[in-house]
Amino acid sequence: MGDTNVLETTEAQIAVHWQEEDYYYPSPKFIGQANVTDPAIYERFSLDKFPECFTEYAEMLTWYKYWDTVLDTSDAPCWKWFKGGKINASYNCIDRHLKDNKNKTAIHFVPELEEERIDHITYQELYVRVNEFAALLRDFAGLKRGDRVTIHMPMSAELPITMLACARLGVIHSVVFGGFSASACADRIVDSKSRVLISMDAYYRSGKLLNHKINADEAVALAAKDGQVVDKVLVWQRYPGKSSTETPMADGRDYFVNDVVKKYYGARVEPEQMLSEEPLFLMYTSGTTGKPKGAQHGTGGYLAYVTAMSKYIQDIHPTDVYWCMADIGWITGHSFIVYGPLALCASTVIYEGVPTYPDAGRSWRIAQALDVNIFHTAPTAIRALRKIGPNEPAKYNYHFKHMTTVGEPIEPEVWKWYESAVGKGEAIIVDTWWQTETGGFLCSTVPAIKPMKPGSAGPGVPGIHPIIYDEDGNEITQPGIAGNICIQNPWPGQMQTIWGDRDRFVKTYFARYCKNPESKDWRDWPYIAGDAATRSADGYYRILGRIDDVINVSGHRLGTKEIESAALVVQEVAEAAVVPVAHEIKGKEPDLYIALKPGIQATDELAQKISDAICNQIGKIAKPRKVWIVPDMPKTRSGKIMRRVLGAISNKGDVGNVMTLANPEVVETIKTLVQKS
Repeated sequence: MGDTNVLETTEAQIAVHWQEEDYYYPSPKFIGQANVTDPAIYERFSLDKFPECFTEYAEMLTWYKYWDTVLDTSDAPCWKWFKGGKINASYNCIDRHLKDNKNKTAIHFVPELEEERIDHITYQELYVRVNEFAALLRDFAGLKRGDRVTIHMPMSAELPITMLACARLGVIHSVVFGGFSASACADRIVDSKSRVLISMDAYYRSGKLLNHKINADEAVALAAKDGQVVDKVLVWQRYPGKSSTETPMADGRDYFVNDVVKKYYGARVEPEQMLSEEPLFLMYTSGTTGKPKGAQHGTGGYLAYVTAMSKYIQDIHPTDVYWCMADIGWITGHSFIVYGPLALCASTVIYEGVPTYPDAGRSWRIAQALDVNIFHTAPTAIRALRKIGPNEPAKYNYHFKHMTTVGEPIEPEVWKWYESAVGKGEAIIVDTWWQTETGGFLCSTVPAIKPMKPGSAGPGVPGIHPIIYDEDGNEITQPGIAGNICIQNPWPGQMQTIWGDRDRFVKTYFARYCKNPESKDWRDWPYIAGDAATRSADGYYRILGRIDDVINVSGHRLGTKEIESAALVVQEVAEAAVVPVAHEIKGKEPDLYIALKPGIQATDELAQKISDAICNQIGKIAKPRKVWIVPDMPKTRSGKIMRRVLGAISNKGDVGNVMTLANPEVVETIKTLVQKS
């Protein structure tokens, strides 16, 4: 080695001490059918070919007019891709396939109840339904290009129909995850200034028909208090022709889509010729401060990127049946249930319910029934299926050629079970790392070219050039030392800005390592992902999780500040602190520490009230593992709550030296409380 100092770790770095796993290689059978097998793709997308290399992705789409500039950097770092080009996302996902594939299934909708039949929607039927609903949105709801619409819907065929109808008109959609509360929906209505809310009356979850309409009423009332009036609520029916909710319809405001759409039978809407750089949708993501951030994604760049990722990384062919188990309310669902697969003319599966209803074999029965050959899910689901039904996959006759894992790092042991039990040793796996803000994958192996390595995402995908910086902005090149992973160059799937808050966009994703804030040169604006990572000697990246305080629960990113703010709504609460606790299924779950106002007694009822407040404000996904009511928070002398100490207690770790705290004695009290229960 020579100089041993090279391996020393500075204060600004994190040392990582694991062994690298062995490679797993793709089978000749997989390589024989793969969309891309040419290793020269990495050369074609090298940094010195940037940005022109990305025209290869744009060429996968159908354009009304080609672009004047591949990458416009004039408003750095708000990049504009394929500037001057004209395109429509709805046209690319539907119309262009009709000539050769109108009878092909576009969407397989699988209801949660097994006694209900699977609905197979052809590209022709999708075309008809999207056109009719687009006509309704335009002529009945009065929506036009550039307007925003909030969509709070469960997993259903009507959700992509709604999105594609918006895209057809150039209306910007903002989809809110169906499991989010009315309050979370209202925040997004207010921020995007939506005057139309699209909802559904009910949906199934774990075998129960849940009333979803009630959320629409609450969200509209809350938004009005914040000054945003919703004048129309359009409600799809879970069972067309009959209402499945006891919540009444407000006269003159609420309309059942199934009633109104009858007036638009046979309607055809010419797709709007959108400028490539015009926004396609907003996707709100948790921030570290309470207010959610509206990631604004453009039309041409985003669609080109997700189409290429679906083709090259997920290896989707038009003949494949592809099932991504994510929810369309998250970016994974936008990119890899709706826009990417449909742009490639694939058949995409949408499943209404939970993967373990009525039992742990359900997912594999669906895969067998539809002959799914590409499967895409999160480590959370894999851990759950491994825990409750490790022997289930072997009972069913399905064969995956390809499996994706997404949303959080996957432990090597879980990866190996996924490969052997779920993939039956036949499927290749791509472990993808990316974010809401990035639109599509950043790191992953290209499946027919690079071998897989359990626990590692792989190198940057073609066109993405990661770099790891320490706290001080020095590049970390030696293996086994972790730092902040950044991307050196822009890419077409990248968000354009935070809706209505350019300063926050620059500050959050670029300011830290920006070399010159005045520069129009992309080289001066590395993108900071906010994740810690290490790079191994073979150039594969291993992601360690968030560097800031966003907790990743079951692949859903939840801001700790959002959860803390929700707790503080309860009158008795003085202070709240959230820390992530390791959980074998969910990855992490939040532990909530509460200090009460003087004179108020701690009771189990109060703890329950605080937990309920979080579920009401954010949704059940944010439910704390436990609400610990403590006499005081461990604090620095300047009054800052030491979440690190609380995290160590919750995870039964070492709290370290606490003598410098203002109140070191409280640490022992909290430790006794938490560790005895």
